[in-house]
Amino acid sequence: QVQLVESGGGLVQAGGSLRLSCAVRGRTFSNYAMGWFRQAPGKERECVMAMRWSGLSIYYADSVKGRFTISRDNAKNTVYLQMNSLKPEDTAVYYCAAAAAVSADGLGDERSYDYWGQGTQVTVSS
Repeated sequence: QVQLVESGGGLVQAGGSLRLSCAVRGRTFSNYAMGWFRQAPGKERECVMAMRWSGLSIYYADSVKGRFTISRDNAKNTVYLQMNSLKPEDTAVYYCAAAAAVSADGLGDERSYDYWGQGTQVTVSS
């Protein structure tokens, strides 16, 4: 059984920063591709950033390019999403997800992911 537990969400003003964390429990974390997704009210869930276990392949949405960074600490079984220069349109519930096997082309596709966290709310005020 794999459990993903997100933390770090909250309320921040536009231009501010937040760092989300996702702790993975139950399996060998280093073998999984990890992704961060978000879903705003009335919108479909979208992939924000994702990376394969090796870190050599990284997916990112154009809307977060240059502002968000994904990283992982295999020793701590944790993946992070550093979010800078936040905008009101970044407001959403953010989810982390883990995939046991995914190609570089599939990193941004939620159907590639096997396990999901419960989500953490990020609200950016203008």
